[in-house]
Amino acid sequence: MTSTVAPPTPPPAPTAARAAGAGIALVLVAQLMIVLDSAVVNVALPRIAADLEFTPAALTWVLNGYTLAFGGLLLLGGRLGDVFGRRRMFIIGLSVFTLFSLAGGLAPTDDLLVFARALQGFGAAIAAPQVLALLTTSAKDEAGRARAIALFAAVSSSGASIGLILGGILTDIASWRWTLFINVPIGLVVLALVGRLVSETDRRPGRFDVVGALTATGGAAAIVWSLIGAPEHGWASPRTIGGIAVGLLLLVALVLTERRVAHPLLRLQLFTSHRRVAALVATLGLVGAQFSTFYLTVIYLQGVLGLGPLASGLAFLPLSLTIFTMSRIAPRIAGRIGMHRVLVVGAVGLTASFVWLSTLSETSTYAGAVLAPFILNGAFASLVFTSTTALALEGVDAAHAGSASGLVQTMQQLGGSIGLAVIASVYVANGTPGEVVPGLREAFLAAASLAAIGIIASLTLVIRRPTRVPAYAPEPVVAAAE
Repeated sequence: MTSTVAPPTPPPAPTAARAAGAGIALVLVAQLMIVLDSAVVNVALPRIAADLEFTPAALTWVLNGYTLAFGGLLLLGGRLGDVFGRRRMFIIGLSVFTLFSLAGGLAPTDDLLVFARALQGFGAAIAAPQVLALLTTSAKDEAGRARAIALFAAVSSSGASIGLILGGILTDIASWRWTLFINVPIGLVVLALVGRLVSETDRRPGRFDVVGALTATGGAAAIVWSLIGAPEHGWASPRTIGGIAVGLLLLVALVLTERRVAHPLLRLQLFTSHRRVAALVATLGLVGAQFSTFYLTVIYLQGVLGLGPLASGLAFLPLSLTIFTMSRIAPRIAGRIGMHRVLVVGAVGLTASFVWLSTLSETSTYAGAVLAPFILNGAFASLVFTSTTALALEGVDAAHAGSASGLVQTMQQLGGSIGLAVIASVYVANGTPGEVVPGLREAFLAAASLAAIGIIASLTLVIRRPTRVPAYAPEPVVAAAE
């Protein structure tokens, strides 16, 4: 009797949960790349200036060109994903971002570098809203959604500090150009895998809101442009006042337009929820305070403690590790006390870290005066980013997740621009030319004052009994091809 050996059983196909997890990880990698790009070149600026012969005024546009395009186009990017498919727009945006990362790294002149940075920001503004929308609409249940938001918050809130670390390493061991080149292989890997691991979303029929796109983009860009120039030109200058006025007029035109069109770029119903509005206001103050702190602490670490680019970046490692650790805990805390109370706790703790940092002096040490407030800052920053994002997206129908995501990230960018403009102005007004410490105390206290806006907004959620926000009635959809 002849025995037969059965062929080996093929390994089981990955489960849907594992595939979804891989897709989430992939888009989070892209989000980290986009967020840290706003900070990764910071520590390389002196070498960029020397290599490409930037003037001091022109050098700021290496950062501002990216910020202006990114902040001005986020609302448009979010709606494009709702209308044309989020995976499709994610691929387009990330392709542009990756291409102009390469162009920026190769730039032979200062003008071409600023041009490449602006187009990086354009690509980021198209891709970034799709990341958050894909995360929240792909979750299988509320617990999965909470975990995805917590991971997104961890990546977003730690992106600046990770960018400083990475920028210091690349600048010291290679060249400032690698702060841009590093995006290319990462971007190519994400683009190669996203079609297999991330499903396309449904497309929404209807005419695209061109007037809304123009007014939203113009309004946000005008305000960001005015704010990033305020420390240099003055808050009372015609440039600053005129730019903010133009931006506000365009946003008023946006509101009037969105009330009449059938398929608006920005649904005004998003502002009917008290919880969402409070979260967006808190985002403005808390993100503004947090992002500006990186500006102040880098000055202190290099100007007083004498740290180089690499050591300055590594000094932020405890802050980043604390954020990632707390991101695992934040959903469980929210499950016990509610997301609105998590925001209150986070806002108070984050404000306390700024007050603590205001005590830095000429004789302070990293271990004695910087490390502990960094850990405190990281712990509560994670709670703040998780809770504001979750509350701002609460009750949003999947059909409008892109628009809501674009709104959340626009408020983060506006908050960062406002915070940096205010705190840089306070630092310069109270400082002494050639010295670092004078003005730091007042600037950190200004950060604490901005963060107090977040405390006030979050307290309204506790005082007012929270109600569940109803989801919007979904619009008809057109099935998208996988």
